[in-house]
Amino acid sequence: MTRVHVVGTGLVGTSLGLALSRAGDDVTLEDISPTHVALARDLGAGRLPGEDLDPELVVVATPPDVTAATVHEVVARFPRAAVTDVASVKGTVLAGLRERGTDLSRYCGSHPMAGRERSGAVSGRHDLFDGRAWVLTPTAETDPAVTEVVAAVARSAGAAVSVLDAERHDAAVAAVSHVPQLAASLVAARLEGLDEQAVALAGQGLRDVTRIAASDPRLWTQILAGNAPAVRAVLADLAADLDRVVAALDELSASTDAPGARGTLAKAIAAGNAGHARIPGKHGAAPTSYETVRVLIPDEPGQLGRLFADIGAIGTNIEEFHLDHGLGQPFGVAEVDVVPAAAAGLASALADRGWRLHG
Repeated sequence: MTRVHVVGTGLVGTSLGLALSRAGDDVTLEDISPTHVALARDLGAGRLPGEDLDPELVVVATPPDVTAATVHEVVARFPRAAVTDVASVKGTVLAGLRERGTDLSRYCGSHPMAGRERSGAVSGRHDLFDGRAWVLTPTAETDPAVTEVVAAVARSAGAAVSVLDAERHDAAVAAVSHVPQLAASLVAARLEGLDEQAVALAGQGLRDVTRIAASDPRLWTQILAGNAPAVRAVLADLAADLDRVVAALDELSASTDAPGARGTLAKAIAAGNAGHARIPGKHGAAPTSYETVRVLIPDEPGQLGRLFADIGAIGTNIEEFHLDHGLGQPFGVAEVDVVPAAAAGLASALADRGWRLHG
């Protein structure tokens, strides 16, 4: 059992408390808002501390713009504790700590690569970190024992631990997290001025691309501002790619005979294929190609459960699952991704059980 004190009971802080409490750790909670901390306690994320508070690890889960100040205060308040934070930008936090003269020997920055579109304690989940990357960013001054305490707690929460320095971390998350958020938001913003008939044509592709566009603007403004140089570098490359695509479309709009324009478009899509193929598979494993079995599913109570039950009885493992609803139709299309060797057998067995297949 590890004594962990969580400062900040929003989504990440509450989820961490839920995960560690289930793992048997002694979690105490703190927040500037008495209502927020009481709610996190009532949800099972931990307990309110007493006067004998003596944590082995303090986790600062506050908004990014106050993280450095909070870490500095916590390091001074708990002189025997290891300290980490879970801000999604590490360089600005570290710079703030150095400016304040914080004792960095007991500090190891970290960032769990997990989140949801919803915020607050009520959105907390005990399984938020399961199988997710949790990056540690120790400094040259960090005591190795402190790094190990943070790593052990991250693993206890279900995460897979890796180590990067703050600069490399910020460059990495700009590409894999921060720019995707901006891209989703900018694409979703195109929908605001569309008429109802046009928006009604939205399918699963648009939902997939824009899912994270529902994120908290206040939080993401802080994140993007805190990682501005790295995000700008990725966006500049993206803008150059977009300029080439726009130029090709200009040529095709002016003439159907536009030498090289179609090649530019094809290269853009192919480059996306190559990048997508590098995204890790389940549980951080190597990328894996799946085959999709599409099943028409009536929009009625119990049908989705029946489909899952039938797939389980057939003995096929579902690797990924998506559900798309037909426009104006009383059914949806369930897209069941399985390993290629299982696809034909699953399709045949489902048909035998009365399911209608699509495509």
